[in-house]
Order: sequence, then C-alpha cells, then structure tokens
Amino acid sequence: MSGNDLPETAASRRPDGVALGAAAVLAAIAGVILWDTSHLAALTAYSPVGPTTVPYVVAVGLLVLAGWTVLAAFRGEFPEREHQELGPVVWIVGGLAAQMLLLKTAGFSVATGVLFAATAAGFGRRKLWISVPAGIALCLVIWLIFARLLQLSLPAGPLERLFL
Repeated sequence: MSGNDLPETAASRRPDGVALGAAAVLAAIAGVILWDTSHLAALTAYSPVGPTTVPYVVAVGLLVLAGWTVLAAFRGEFPEREHQELGPVVWIVGGLAAQMLLLKTAGFSVATGVLFAATAAGFGRRKLWISVPAGIALCLVIWLIFARLLQLSLPAGPLERLFL
C-alpha cells in the first residue's frame, strides 16, 4: 500500500457535505410545511381528507427524500458534480429581482419581459435589444389572456392600461 492510497480512502469514506446540506434543506422545507399545515388542522374537523392532506403528503415525501439523500451521502453514491457557472445564475437571479422591483410600477408585461430577457441572456442569448421587446410582447399576450379571457387579476402598468 502506497502513501497516496490512504488520503483517497479516508476522503472517500467521508460523507458528501453538499448532499448533507441538500438533505438539511429538504428537511427544513418539510418542517416548515408541517408547521404551517398544523395551523390548518381545525378546518378539517368534518372529514379526514381536506386542505391539509396534500401538504402533509408533500412534507412526508420531502422527509423521505431527505433521509434518502443522507443515506446516499454516507454511501458516496452521488455522481460527481459539474462545475457551476456563476454568470447565468447571476443573470437569472438579477432578472427575478428586476421583475419583483418592476411588477407594481411597470406592470406584468414589462417586468416579466425583463425577466424573460435576463433568462435568455443567462442561457447565452445576449442580444437584449431583441429579447426584451420579444419578452414584453409575449408577456403582454399572456397578460391579455389571463386578464381578459380568464378574468384574473395581474398587475397592470402603463402598457396594460392601453388595453383596459
């Protein structure tokens, strides 16, 4: 046995820290769902199936996945992860932040069109002068369908007010 074999063997026996972190996040989300759903229990006194059934099933499913992830982390069954590119993530998160900031003032079409363009840029389509207007036009059609045909309330900005 050479000296180089020991560190690899010791390293392969350690659990995957990222997988354990993912399991902790899954368990935390399940805990929040269980806690929040427990406040709805008074609403379902007349029937065993009600508005709390599906959240409980989802929470139990997340707990099962968290346990499975912990087992896989200790067994070393996770595939090697690819290198994460930070640029696309920044584009998409920036687009989401811009949408949240613009939604009430600029309206659904402009805010979601900006998100569309930022997501397209994150996937490599950096021609914003094309993707911003295309995203706004597409989102305006979606807004018209939801607001006019389905009578649902979506935030309206100056562009949407032209169609009211």
